[in-house]
Amino acid sequence: MTPSPVFLPLRELAALVRARRVSPVALTEQFLERLETLGPRYNAVVTVTRERALREARRAETEIAAGGWRGPLHGIPYGAKDLLATTGGIPTTWGAAPRRGQTFDVDATVIRRLEAAGAVLAAKLAMVELAGGAGYRQPRAAFTGPGRSPWGEDAWSGGSSSGSAAAVAAGLVPFALGSETWGSIVSPAANCGVAGLRPTLGRVSRHGAMALSWSLDKIGPLGITADDCGLVLEAIAGPDPLDPSAENRPFRYEADDPPGRRFRFGVLRAAAEAADADVRARFEEALDVLRALGTVEDVTLPALPYEAITRTILFAEAASAFEDLVESGAVAELTAPEDRYLLYARDAILAKDYIKALRLRAVVAREVDRILAGLDAFVAPGRFAVASGLDEPFRSAFGGTVLDPTGAIGNAAGLPAVAVPDGFGDRGLPTSLQFVGRAFGENTILAAARAYQARTDWHRRHPAVG
Repeated sequence: MTPSPVFLPLRELAALVRARRVSPVALTEQFLERLETLGPRYNAVVTVTRERALREARRAETEIAAGGWRGPLHGIPYGAKDLLATTGGIPTTWGAAPRRGQTFDVDATVIRRLEAAGAVLAAKLAMVELAGGAGYRQPRAAFTGPGRSPWGEDAWSGGSSSGSAAAVAAGLVPFALGSETWGSIVSPAANCGVAGLRPTLGRVSRHGAMALSWSLDKIGPLGITADDCGLVLEAIAGPDPLDPSAENRPFRYEADDPPGRRFRFGVLRAAAEAADADVRARFEEALDVLRALGTVEDVTLPALPYEAITRTILFAEAASAFEDLVESGAVAELTAPEDRYLLYARDAILAKDYIKALRLRAVVAREVDRILAGLDAFVAPGRFAVASGLDEPFRSAFGGTVLDPTGAIGNAAGLPAVAVPDGFGDRGLPTSLQFVGRAFGENTILAAARAYQARTDWHRRHPAVG
């Protein structure tokens, strides 16, 4: 009996497709139906790309039947965050009401690379408007409505890759693409109980993606497991003549771990202690698992203004990226009331402060790499709290001064991170564990996350969504 393809990890799903036990066309039709019927429940979908998906699925089915299997993504449907350009008259809205009718005549490089791998684009997925670049402060900053986590009717799915995480968690697509400037992959992965991989800055081309912050933006995958994320990263990574910021460092995913491999983990204790009690309890339980995989030690980073550095860079670059939106007055059409004026405030950031932040960013990268040189990964909670309610304004940790210290450090330094579920906390909502590695060290942190998931079953637990 062929198992249901919903919630299967990519390797298992790919094996069924390759053996022709599951038809790419039938598989795509099943996920298209889920996107159309369940997607609105979570405000997760902007556009179902039915015509394109079926065309790509038919092509995959023909190729596989002729013995032309391209690899583990061949014939597998996926969704893309709606800041990635797509052709064929498919809108690319950036999650923003003023851009609802926006179309492009090119596919983003990551879309083209997934097509080359045989993957099937089934949907453009919802996101926080402008990927949060206007400075939203509550979950309702999207014209598609507030993203809902499949784990709770009133639970936010996270930002800004809200639809990408919710769609994977609800079994609407086997995997999805998201983007992160500061927390936008790790946060929704945590809120929705899925795996999310933020690659090293420059690992993946951003050609065809909306720019929020040119020196911080990264595109990465979300899936059921860390292994899923590794498979997708191999397909989308590498240099691109259309994006000078994409490093000339091809990525080969190394999924075969040597028996008994031992890891060295450093605990960012300050970040863990800032977490809510339930999140902290699950993190301590996760550390017990990690101790069986290697060594675990507390580490302390130098006292630097990590959040102020990252925030200054992000805000200054966002003010430039959305200059036309502000000057045209279209910013007044954004959904969240606060988004309609916060971009104006960012014009007040001084050039000397931006330059100072860039110089300090180099210090952060040097100091963090010095400590990581003796470790395989930093570990910390994926988020300091479970998903907030849809009508709750955001709160911060560290006495109200810090929203996400681990994210600020990792994104300022351009480091990769992978988040995986590590249990459930308040209101039965997911909690998360993240591994942060050295630049271009994705294989190491993916190996650590795979080892953790081999000893736990949180990734095998899924919400009851129908």
